[in-house]
Order: sequence, then C-alpha cells, then structure tokens
Amino acid sequence: MSKASSRERLEAALARIDDPKGEGARACLTVYREAATAAADAADARAKAGVSLGPLDGTIVSIKDLFDVAGEVTRAGSKVLAEEGAPAAHDAPVVQRLRAAGCVIVAKTNMSEFAFTGIGANPHYGTPGNPADRARAPGGSSSGAAVAVADGMCEIAIGSDTGGSVRIPSSICGVTGFKPSRQRVPTEGAYPLSYTLDSIGPLANKIADCANADAIMAGEAPWQLEAAPLAGLRLGVAQGLPLDNLDDTVGQRFPFALAALEKAGARLSEQKLPLLDDMMAALARASILVAEVYFVHGERLARRGADVDPIVRARVEKGREISAAAYIGVLRERARLIRAMDLALADLDALVMPTTPVVAPRLDEVAEPKAFMARNALLLRNTTIGNFFDLCAVSLPIPRAGNLPCGLMLLARNGHDRRLLRIAAAVERVFA
Repeated sequence: MSKASSRERLEAALARIDDPKGEGARACLTVYREAATAAADAADARAKAGVSLGPLDGTIVSIKDLFDVAGEVTRAGSKVLAEEGAPAAHDAPVVQRLRAAGCVIVAKTNMSEFAFTGIGANPHYGTPGNPADRARAPGGSSSGAAVAVADGMCEIAIGSDTGGSVRIPSSICGVTGFKPSRQRVPTEGAYPLSYTLDSIGPLANKIADCANADAIMAGEAPWQLEAAPLAGLRLGVAQGLPLDNLDDTVGQRFPFALAALEKAGARLSEQKLPLLDDMMAALARASILVAEVYFVHGERLARRGADVDPIVRARVEKGREISAAAYIGVLRERARLIRAMDLALADLDALVMPTTPVVAPRLDEVAEPKAFMARNALLLRNTTIGNFFDLCAVSLPIPRAGNLPCGLMLLARNGHDRRLLRIAAAVERVFA
C-alpha cells in the first residue's frame, strides 16, 4: 500500500485541528493553513519527480508557541508577551532547519505560560484535555505538542525541555518524547526559560521520527536508526527518590516494563545513587531555573504581574530572593555533580526509571494552587534529574493494559544521544 501524499496527510491533520468536538482550538494557537498547504504540495511535487530532501520531506510538524517565526510575535503562552512583543525578524534556527528538510509546519502549539509548569494548564488560551481522558491535564509545558501528536493533528511536534517539558506530556499522553544533550540543538530563537537548562526535543508516536527530527534540528545528516541488541544491555534501575510515591498505575506498569526488558535479555541492576540526594540538597539552597526565569521576567512581572498566570507568577517571583552568591554556588556544585554522575554512569548503557511517578491528574484535582504545586512538583521530580545532570533522555509509553498512560524513561551520558536512541528503538520493539 502506498503512503498517502503529504497533502492528504495535511488535510487529515487540519480536519483533526478543526473538529469542533476535539481539542484543536486549545492545542493549536496558530494554524498555518495556506503556508502548510503550499509546503505539502511542494513536497508531493518533489516526490513525483523522484527528489527528496530527506526522511522527513512532507512530514506534518507542529512547533511549540515559544519558537520564533519570522514576522510573528512569539507569545510563549502569554497574553503579556502577545501584546508587548516585537515580531521576530527570522525563523528560529530549528524552524529554518525543519523547513529546509521539507517539513510541513502546520501549527504553533499551546504551552504553560513561559514554559513554567509541568501540569500544562494555561488560563489565557485554555488547557487542552488529555487524549486518554479529557478531564485530565495534558502535562507541560509542551502541552499542545503532546495532545497534537496523540490526536493526529501532526506527525511530529517540537517542544522544549528545561525540567521535563517534552517528557512529562509524552509520558502522561502516551507518546514518545526525546530530550537531547543540551548543547546538541541550538536554542536561539526559542523564548528562554533557563539559559543553563533549556533544550529542544521532538515528540512523536515512533522513536524513528524523534531520531530523524533530532538529527535535522542538530544540523546532522540523516541516519538509519537500527535498534541496539537488547541481549546483554546494561540497564541500571535507579533506586530511592525516583521510585518514591508511585501511584497504583505506575507502580504496576513500571515492574511490568522491567520484566519485559529482562525477558528480552537486558541485564538489570539496582543503582543506589547518593548523587540524587546531593542534587536535592543543592536545589534546596537555590534553584538555577528560578533564578534565571526571574532574570528573564522579573521586570515584566513588576509591570504586568496581574496579567500573568498567578501560579506561574508566584513561582517566578521566588527568584527575587535568590542571591548572586547562592546562584553561583549552586552552578559550581552542579558542575561538580555532573562530572560525578558521568563517572557513575560510565559502566551502564542507560539508567531506567518511571518518567513520571503518577499518571495525569484530573484538572479539578489541581484547580486549587496548593494541590497544583504539590502535583506539579511530583510530575517534575524524575525528569528534572536529566536536566540537572546534563544527560540525554527519552520517554517511551509503557503498554497500558487498560490503564491511563505512563512512561518509561531512559537516561544516558551527555553526548550519547544516538546510542540512547538505538536503545530506545529496541525497547520500543519489546513493548510493541
């Protein structure tokens, strides 16, 4: 059976976006109907002529609301930025690279304001309902990205990940998300949350699509993703903090995932990591993320704080209390801990843990700020490890068996992105 044309697949994606019973209006804040149609037609003309710009030529792609598109104000999920921002002079480098590879950019997707919560709620533009249960949160901050992939509004979504913003929504919406090594993909033209921690990664239904999008955004030649042999693979199961307070679904599905990997020949070992306690102690002294987001938005909050999501505002304003000495101290401590973690992982192919310790919360469960913050912290807890220790990471959907979605997270040393993607391809095959 021949694959449907790019135009046909685009029209199917637009129909999902336009469906009044669906989440399109909340998931996609800008729809590039005309430009996408022209790009799809151009991709089909190339295919007919036997010309290809690469493996994603004609693929339907969405981009998170924080990426610059020439001539548009970059909102980052914020009404204040929408009203005050200047139009971007150029597309962000990742957007330029996707276009050059023949990707059909269909929409800009919704997100937590300033990319600063893991729940994915947005009081200004609406919160897209989780594809598994519309009464539940989509996860954030790349909320619209995960919903768009799961609901067929695009084939690949591009998000950002500072503390888990690609992997959290991937986990709780049942899709695949990849967070590359931070330096791998340029962050210019992506509205900053943390200059130190921001990274850019794809969400998709298949790891191969994530690998292709990652290569394009990293400016690398496309490569053929082949699954690594699972037999003998050394997978360390992180103990302690990452396994605390698992809900019933994750507590049941995570051991199932481990058993499936062991049956396929992977060598599992329990890894007690005191470095995670060191991370928590460092973050208790000062948050790099909060200090940097306050630098980005502090003056804006002084002027327009009443127009910002109150939960986001309260989190940003904590940055006012962080001294320069505390901030520099935690940066220095992090650099030491990154080196120590790199050594700790040297004899492992990947570290394994649940992506999130809980499934998607109901939106009415997190309507009150205190409950919101508690669940937000829980959703971010495991994914933050990858950003703090400067690792690459992937979240894969664990087979659901009738439950709500949850994810298995694989983490690997900085720079081992392609190796991790090959391991993820093998795990994906076991789960299939």
